[in-house]
Amino acid sequence: MNSPVRWGILGTGGIAASFASDLRLSEAGVAVAVGSRSQAAADRFADSYGIANRHDSYESLVADPDVDVIYVATPHPMHRDNAILALRAGKHVLVEKPFTMNAAEAREVVAVARERGLFAMEAMWTRFLPHVGVIREWLGKGMLGDVVTVTADHGQWFAEDAGFRLFAPELGGGALLDLGVYPVSFASMVLGSPSRIVSISDPAFTGVDAQTSMLFGYDSGAQAVLTCTLRAKSPTRAAIVGTDARIEVDGDFYAPARVSLIPRDGDPVVVESAHQGRGLRHQADEVARRLAAGEVESPFMPLDETISIMETMDTVLKQAEAWPHA
Repeated sequence: MNSPVRWGILGTGGIAASFASDLRLSEAGVAVAVGSRSQAAADRFADSYGIANRHDSYESLVADPDVDVIYVATPHPMHRDNAILALRAGKHVLVEKPFTMNAAEAREVVAVARERGLFAMEAMWTRFLPHVGVIREWLGKGMLGDVVTVTADHGQWFAEDAGFRLFAPELGGGALLDLGVYPVSFASMVLGSPSRIVSISDPAFTGVDAQTSMLFGYDSGAQAVLTCTLRAKSPTRAAIVGTDARIEVDGDFYAPARVSLIPRDGDPVVVESAHQGRGLRHQADEVARRLAAGEVESPFMPLDETISIMETMDTVLKQAEAWPHA
């Protein structure tokens, strides 16, 4: 584009701060506005990141004529309403993952975006990292042969605190929506939508899922084995195993990482991680590329796939609710 995309950041939490910080590393976008539910919070955030326009409501932010795209960085249960608010104001949207709380909400957001002819994308930033581009290239060249298995895990340790968002049901807490979405999305990128889903889950003290394990089956005969937990820091690695070779992604697989192609016979090929910042700027660059091309979706994180991922997680959570607990 001739000039950088002008971003409005909706929300002032940790992920919003990471995005604003990483955006400084991009020439394709600049944060020009921030919106919060209080003027004081908006001012603090704006002062920290050199943002000119400060709004004391989300309604005011999405009405800002200086803004091209709204980055929705609020807690999960607010994503649907915040995204639709922005879209109805004529703004493109990048919506934090998980896109919404469930597939029904995702369909609502997508319907409004398509009705208005506006760009929308889930902020699954992993999709746009350099090492994931390498993985897509290897897969596209058929270097693995037939994919047999995908494995991925995402576990973090959090102190038990009923007010912390990952333990709070009212804030969309639980391991699956916040952490498990990464392994589920990774498997979706490689294998598409599963035809069979088996999952087990154990609840945290607040009732949200504390640990969930998933086994997905596909019509090709491939399987995915995925886990997530709030109870411990896991290796957070991923692998794609094929008949001719396998790909291994060092932890944390969802962030900038080293990736290896290990053939059944022969020497491995290793691509080291090379990056600046946390890695969130790459998704902002993708938004800029698509807008410059006049496109309203990204082929690397299409809206129909986002809906499919939410449908998969809906099924996982439904099975978790039915699982007997001691």
